[in-house]
Amino acid sequence: MTAYATLLTELSDGILLITINREEKMNALNKTVIAELDNVIDEVYNNPEIKGAIITGKGAKSFVAGADISEFKGMDKAAGMALAKRGHSVFNKIEMSPKPVIAAVNGFALGGGCELAMACHLRIASENAKFGQPEVNLGIIPGYGGTQRLTQLIGKGKALELLMTGDMIDANCAERLGLVNDVVQTVELLDVSRAILKKIVSKAPYAIAQVIQSVYAHFKSGIDGFDTEIELFGKCVETKDFEEGTTAFLEKRKPNFKGA
Repeated sequence: MTAYATLLTELSDGILLITINREEKMNALNKTVIAELDNVIDEVYNNPEIKGAIITGKGAKSFVAGADISEFKGMDKAAGMALAKRGHSVFNKIEMSPKPVIAAVNGFALGGGCELAMACHLRIASENAKFGQPEVNLGIIPGYGGTQRLTQLIGKGKALELLMTGDMIDANCAERLGLVNDVVQTVELLDVSRAILKKIVSKAPYAIAQVIQSVYAHFKSGIDGFDTEIELFGKCVETKDFEEGTTAFLEKRKPNFKGA
């Protein structure tokens, strides 16, 4: 595995644990973190030993408490758009990963941290987790996809409320709204995240990738999600994993998927 300046990585049983390692800065996102997330997600895509990934933050207080505001000073419109475009590119890559990515949210997930969590396929939160998009307090709006993904996950009305007030919500409220999948005790966060991911990666890898692509087709302009589902269903039935899965079902045994 590549060594990173702001990330810790650990590969075990096909699961890559990615830890944002800026605890003294509440794991805030700066340009280096964004660049290294871009690189490590490339590893997720391309390394056949990696079956799925978990993203979390270092320490007990913060997943990612936002962007590094010190890098925002003095920006003009062009620089602001370039910064947002870069974040969109990396977070879109996470969202469209053909391998499942879980956010294990261990504390504050604010601003860019909430946006990072929302770019992951699932969000598991510790009891002390806090979520919010407080950018209006700085005179800006979310720039890494927050206005879009928050609306997709919790609906327009509540998303507008949180985006315009800048309020934080706790983990239980986030679960009620559909922002997170599960809330667990802090000490269980990584174990639960691993257990969920292990269950997912035990399924047919190609089928999992097509589930991801089909679901996100719903939100893409000019694409009919139903047509996408039909096409990808057709591709799945041509795979060896489909043959193995149906044969195993009929033979009443556990399938042995190869990812082909």
